[in-house]
Amino acid sequence: MGPATQLVHEGTLRSQFGETSEALFLNSGYVYENAEEAEARFKGETEGYVYSRYANPTISMFEQRICALEGADAARGTASGMAAVAASLLSHLKAGDHVVAGRALFGSCLYIVEDLLPRYGITSTLVDGRDLAAWEAAVTPNTKAFFFETPTNPVLELVDIEAVAKIAKGCGALTIVDNVFATPLGQRPMALGADIVVYSATKHIDGQGRCLGGVVLGPQEFVDETLHTFLKHTGPSLSPFNAWVLLKGLETLPLRVARHCESAARIADFLADAPAVTRVHYPGRADHPQHDLAKKQMAFGGPLVAFDVGTTKEDAFAFLNGLDLVSISNNLGDAKSLATHPATTTHQRLSPETRAELGIFDSTIRISVGLEDAGDLEADLDRALSMVK
Repeated sequence: MGPATQLVHEGTLRSQFGETSEALFLNSGYVYENAEEAEARFKGETEGYVYSRYANPTISMFEQRICALEGADAARGTASGMAAVAASLLSHLKAGDHVVAGRALFGSCLYIVEDLLPRYGITSTLVDGRDLAAWEAAVTPNTKAFFFETPTNPVLELVDIEAVAKIAKGCGALTIVDNVFATPLGQRPMALGADIVVYSATKHIDGQGRCLGGVVLGPQEFVDETLHTFLKHTGPSLSPFNAWVLLKGLETLPLRVARHCESAARIADFLADAPAVTRVHYPGRADHPQHDLAKKQMAFGGPLVAFDVGTTKEDAFAFLNGLDLVSISNNLGDAKSLATHPATTTHQRLSPETRAELGIFDSTIRISVGLEDAGDLEADLDRALSMVK
């Protein structure tokens, strides 16, 4: 089946009532016909649910549906995207292990790699994700995982997934890719050699800013033997209600992502011609430094655009405060267009020097392009840009 069909039908479990929409199972526990059945379920000798912290029918439908889209053997839903990132790393690593990570990470991801993992005796090396030689040079005998996001947050740098995954396989490390900015329709990391893919389902998978959720996808053995045990005993469970909302989001994902990306490409071109804009980052444009790589591993340019307004924070704030239709928010992937100032929000914990190394300046803006009429968005951006001196 094609992706659009999978996202409507895959994994559907109907109860005895024959409902059309997926059923919402909000229960926490389950009952058994007899004590012998309870024993067999807990031993894993018979199939069935025992507790919704472990598994739940509504959550299972979400997991199976996104597996079909991603081409993954198995998946586990989590309470948020950051729970997915943390679980993918902590379930696999132990004291004495080493991680190589792309330096261009979302602030909370950077916290896990730089601050949290060392508390458990896990060391890390940050590298420029674009530099393949840097990945190779960072490998040590105890390297067990490569972790990166591509495109990166917020300036949309790319990591060559296929090439980096080959380096990881050469040293026996797992490749873990945060694919949220590309969306599962825009990039297929597993087809390029990645072992594990993580998403904040809060973003485009939900698509309307309604709930939190995350998901980790990977090989059956990793999910069943490593990840599931970690999640079962630490408890970052996906809410069944949120899983149901995410199922509804998956049904319309192809329609929404197509519109997001079409409008984002148009907005990037519009901004590139605006006098107040000094730099535009969009993988779908020929002037992106890694445009050839984008064409190789992405289906489209993506739903986000980053750019610089003027040269100062005052310029950026004047622009943001001049917006009317586009809202100021650090979220992304919503039906509504959202703009944020990374230097003072998502990446504010970084030093100015580190932000500059990553291409994040006081003038940098990130826009998550929504589903509004692109002409209306251009008009709103044009008005806001006129506020920049």
